[in-house]
Amino acid sequence: MSAPTAVTETTPKAGPRDNYVDFLRAASLIVVVLWHWAFTILTWESNGPQAGPHATSPLGFTHGFWLATWLFQVMPLFFYVGGYVHLRSWERARLSGVQIGDFVLRRIRKLAVPAVVVMLVWIAVGSAIGGYFKLEGIGRAVRLIISPLWFLAIYLMLIVLLPVSLWLHRRYGSLVLVWLGGAAMMIDVVRFNYHLEAAGWANMMLVWGLAHQAGFFYQKVVDAPRRADWTLLWAGLFGLVGLVGSGLYPGSMVGVPGERFSNMAPPTFVIVALLLFQIGVVELLRPTMQRVLLRPRWGKANDLINRFSLPLYLVHTTGLAIFLFLAWLLFGYEFTDRTDDLTIDLQWWLTRPLAVVGPLICTLPVIVLFSRIGVRREQGE
Repeated sequence: MSAPTAVTETTPKAGPRDNYVDFLRAASLIVVVLWHWAFTILTWESNGPQAGPHATSPLGFTHGFWLATWLFQVMPLFFYVGGYVHLRSWERARLSGVQIGDFVLRRIRKLAVPAVVVMLVWIAVGSAIGGYFKLEGIGRAVRLIISPLWFLAIYLMLIVLLPVSLWLHRRYGSLVLVWLGGAAMMIDVVRFNYHLEAAGWANMMLVWGLAHQAGFFYQKVVDAPRRADWTLLWAGLFGLVGLVGSGLYPGSMVGVPGERFSNMAPPTFVIVALLLFQIGVVELLRPTMQRVLLRPRWGKANDLINRFSLPLYLVHTTGLAIFLFLAWLLFGYEFTDRTDDLTIDLQWWLTRPLAVVGPLICTLPVIVLFSRIGVRREQGE
């Protein structure tokens, strides 16, 4: 197949925005935010080199809860949709005479500037709080607060590599996906069979690069018969069941304390199967969700979450930190220092909505502040 043919088949046509794409991108960020607020359990070590906060979750204490991560670990979906948005945005920019270098720099600035602001502010605030209150482990606390920004570093790197990925897409099409998937599997073989743990970090680019590259085929997936959606779902689901059921990989798609390794840090080949499964799920839901999003109220809600989803993601741990700090300062809230003391019972589950409300209230003023200094969502136009 020649390069011009490949471009014709895989480039989305100009037209109105795909509201479902906007919904998926914003919803994937909001799912992560809600997960962090509702299911992050913090303990605090008082002394020693590990002094400071440590994060865990009910995944380590609740039988079978790891299955929820197959639907709610949505980072693969975010990178997939991001690939489509970048392809569509570049095609529109190119028609307007924008050069690829300028396009890449503009998108990097839009994401990097607010992320750097968050990091610098927390380094300064953490130093001030640690010095004034004489708190040990404040550096560890700051690292936890800014740790969700890890995905932006990978996302920015994929934007930097966009000229290369677009060329590969035009030249080799779906073969690139096969190569990236194969390379990710080979990295797992080297990592686990030859005990070279450091090799696994190559999958930070290979696995997320595959998800991003897969987004270039988004329109072809949308246009494919419904049977193709079921094919993706079942292929991904059987892959997940086979890889996890074999005992080679943990069942959770997020890190769980006590597991021998994490499927996410760095990502393993299991995330490729998760990507296929989630693409199948969202495509099967597409007809229903598109009808819903055409309703005026849902359309306005979709516009609202798209406007604030990225700022919310950037500062949601800031809101959580403010909430916990105020609870400690005003009400004497104390962290437990042992996970043995944790009880995941019915009462704990019933309080999860309250665990979201407090951080949300503390996050809203921060979002307003960020909006005033010019933090804007990545629109993909």
